[in-house]
Amino acid sequence: MTTAPGNRHPSQDANGLFARFIAATEIDTRLLGMIGALVLIWLGFQFYGEIVKGDGFFLTPRNLWNLSVQMCSIGVMATGMVLVIVTRNIDLSVGSMLGFIGMLMGLLQVEWLPPHLGLGHPAIWIITVIVGLCLGALMGTLNGLLIAFLEIPSFIVTLGGLMFWRGGAFLLANGRTISPVDSTFALIGGGPYGAIGSTGSWVIGLVACAAVIFGLVAGRANRRKHDFPQRPVWAEVVLAVLGCGLIIGAVLVVDAYPWPKGIVAKYIADNGLTVDPATLFIAHGFAYPVLILTTVAILMTILMTKTRFGRYVFAIGGNPEAAALSGINVKWMTVKIFALMGTLAGLSAVISSARLTSATNALGQTDELYVIAAAVIGGTSLAGGVGTIYGAVLGALVMESLRTGMVLIGFDTAIQSMVVGGVLVVAVYLDIVYRKRIK
Repeated sequence: MTTAPGNRHPSQDANGLFARFIAATEIDTRLLGMIGALVLIWLGFQFYGEIVKGDGFFLTPRNLWNLSVQMCSIGVMATGMVLVIVTRNIDLSVGSMLGFIGMLMGLLQVEWLPPHLGLGHPAIWIITVIVGLCLGALMGTLNGLLIAFLEIPSFIVTLGGLMFWRGGAFLLANGRTISPVDSTFALIGGGPYGAIGSTGSWVIGLVACAAVIFGLVAGRANRRKHDFPQRPVWAEVVLAVLGCGLIIGAVLVVDAYPWPKGIVAKYIADNGLTVDPATLFIAHGFAYPVLILTTVAILMTILMTKTRFGRYVFAIGGNPEAAALSGINVKWMTVKIFALMGTLAGLSAVISSARLTSATNALGQTDELYVIAAAVIGGTSLAGGVGTIYGAVLGALVMESLRTGMVLIGFDTAIQSMVVGGVLVVAVYLDIVYRKRIK
């Protein structure tokens, strides 16, 4: 059977085995580059541990599980930073916003709500989360209004917010550490009780695999409906195997990390069991922060790729003047984007303070740098108009892998900052090279 010239898939015209593979599967080459960099980082830290310290500490279920939890706060904010940077703006205030919101939520749970509702009241954590998200949205809206309607550059507005909200966080509690947070609220931060266990992880993993296969089948049907070029069947199979393989692999890793023996012993005592703690294996499974980040990433991807809002975001980033002339209300779009960024900062404040089970003045300090770095490393162009949500999440994983690995090795904070700064500069340089090549 011959293929009509207008319906040929690009893989049919590609030269070279690798080029044909990339064209057939339509895998983003930037994504491959980030995955390659992540693999090199992981293997580098693993080999360092085995050769220098005699212990391969990095590629263990415990470290990978902790790594997945630690990157969630940055990952959630990075998905919003993609929209901000795509529209040729920047938000330097997200770390300070996180700290201010986290401190206020701590005071709500520890000092303000218990006298009225009672200590441990089930409504405390719900009210706290709602207040945190709403406050984040209001703070982000304020940024957007100043940028859009007063025409103050986003760099200046958010730099001022960085200093203002950090000072506000200190004044809220006069520099005190507020703890402990509500016990139910603390589950949102992960931990043995803040995870769904082995059975729940397998259910989610199998559902995710089914979603991957359904997405590929539905995409193929949609291409046929609109007479678009079809990927080769073998490419669809490869994508299905890769997607499901990564999901199943993640399930196996999180289920291989057991509860600590002390917590197992407490669990046995609380439930009146007669089992030896040394023989009882209870898997963590996926932590709640990981599920939150995954949900946010999926919703943000849909928002960016399947809605009018997402198309407007890329149109503004491509050419703000042309977008305005085409009828897009650029000013209100800017307000909405920063309001969304603020809401995600509020959600990250929930995750961070829950994970620490306390609120401190240092909460979120320098996080804005890691968030921006994650978005840029993930392929979001500072020139605007280009960016992906999955890239930002992967960028957050790269940043957290570097930070965690250096902590395990024993590098001090100064060296960690130097490495992160160097990686950010290299990422921007690679973006410049890439943009030149595709012109």
